[in-house]
Parts: sequence; structure tokens; C-alpha cells
Amino acid sequence: MIQRTNTYETLFIVNPVLEDSQIDAIVTRTKELIEKHGGVIKSLEPWGRKRMAYIINKKNNGYYALIEFDAPAESITSLERFYNLEEEVMRHIIVKLDKKTLLAKSLKKEQAIRLSEANKEQGIQ
Repeated sequence: MIQRTNTYETLFIVNPVLEDSQIDAIVTRTKELIEKHGGVIKSLEPWGRKRMAYIINKKNNGYYALIEFDAPAESITSLERFYNLEEEVMRHIIVKLDKKTLLAKSLKKEQAIRLSEANKEQGIQ
């Protein structure tokens, strides 16, 4: 039986007072959990430490990480559970991406690649 997968994006904010190795461990555990439940990581963007729009747990900053992945719908509950049990994850969101959004993202990516190639041809960096 073939399992149907959807494309998701998860953005989570980790406590910024942790050392880089501890933050990397949380990001790695998140990736491993997604893969353990049948997911495939498409991209991982560590945004780093950023100022938050509002104070969370008496903190103004947080370490942001964005992961885009394909996974079966059943695996999302285990990811939610992980986020809720992980004390150092201050906030999280998981969004299912629809076809229209995926098309827009791919067009934007292609446009960025074309712009980069054009700049290289002109000697602009």
C-alpha cells in the first residue's frame, strides 16, 4: 500500500540562551523525527537568532528554524507532540502547503536562479 504524502512547512522558535550545539541538537532531533515517521526533508533553513515581534517567556529573541518536508498526514501528530514536550521550543507552527503555494515557491526559486545567472554573466555579485 502506497502512503499518500503532503508537503508541509514547520517553523519553530528555540530558546536563544542555549548554546549552538544544543540548538543544533533540537533541529537534528526534529529532522530525525520527521524522517522516522516516513517524511522526507526538502529544505532546512536555519534563520538564526532574531528579535521576536512580542515577548515570549520573558524573552525578546529566539532562534528560528524553517523545515519544508513531505510526510504522511498521520506523522504530524507525533511532530506536534514532540514540540509540546520539548521545553526549549518556545513556539511552533506546522502548515500544509497547497498546490498553488508550491507553484509560487518554485516560480520564485526559478526567478532567483535566473537573476543569479544573469548577474554572473554581467560580473555582478
